[in-house]
Amino acid sequence: MPQLQAWLTARGHDVRVLNAGVSGDTTTGGLQRLDWVLADRPDAMIVALGGNDLLRGIDPALSRANLGSILGRLDDAGIPALLVGLPAPANYGPAFQQAFAALYPDLARAHDALLLPDLLAPIAAARDAGTPATDLMQGDMIHPNAAGVALIVDALGPQVEALLTRVSP
Repeated sequence: MPQLQAWLTARGHDVRVLNAGVSGDTTTGGLQRLDWVLADRPDAMIVALGGNDLLRGIDPALSRANLGSILGRLDDAGIPALLVGLPAPANYGPAFQQAFAALYPDLARAHDALLLPDLLAPIAAARDAGTPATDLMQGDMIHPNAAGVALIVDALGPQVEALLTRVSP
């Protein structure tokens, strides 16, 4: 979050980015913590959950239900949201992959949330352009390192700026 905070500050946005994420969390955990997050009275929210659901092979229907509940609560509270998705790998089979791929755009439409379809797309693009993955990822090859986060922030930042336009004065 410090890189996103710095990106927004450098562009003249007087905002404070709070990280309410928990390492290793699933959409179920995110939903369970929502009251705690809403107690801070956020003006807007970036919902970036689902990666650990993928890693654990959790049924996409459960991920969809949890994310839908989170976005519904944000709707009820009048809090605009940016939903950040991830692509599913093929190793769980085509039905899983298709179900997971559909949930982010479907939920964004249903809840009038902004959508960044693929958080890791900038890393994949850099890798496709010849940058070694080891230059962008931590040793586990799952989580981005500082250089990878910088690429993500460059793609995420404009979407966050669009989210800020939805905040009521």
